[in-house]
Amino acid sequence: MRPLADRTGWQAAGEVSLATRTAWERALDRLALEDVEVCHLELSGVTFVDVAGVSALAVAVQGLPEGRRIMIEQPPAAVGRVLDMFWPDLPGVEVVAR
Repeated sequence: MRPLADRTGWQAAGEVSLATRTAWERALDRLALEDVEVCHLELSGVTFVDVAGVSALAVAVQGLPEGRRIMIEQPPAAVGRVLDMFWPDLPGVEVVAR
């Protein structure tokens, strides 16, 4: 995880799984604290996100103040599918697919 240089947010690479969950959740917490309308989460370098990782993302989005959102950019296809399956009407998240 590293901050994006050109906009507010983070870029992740690798896998989001049990081994990386703590770092993932810390980054999501920091992202949720940003005082901007849209935070970006760029995931083009992520090869795998387990269901618990998507769940942590959904929890972070649910904790956002009204009017704020997280834009998930280029995630693995499973991220959008899991969000649609378990959180179909989750406000505050926008997935921009590959």
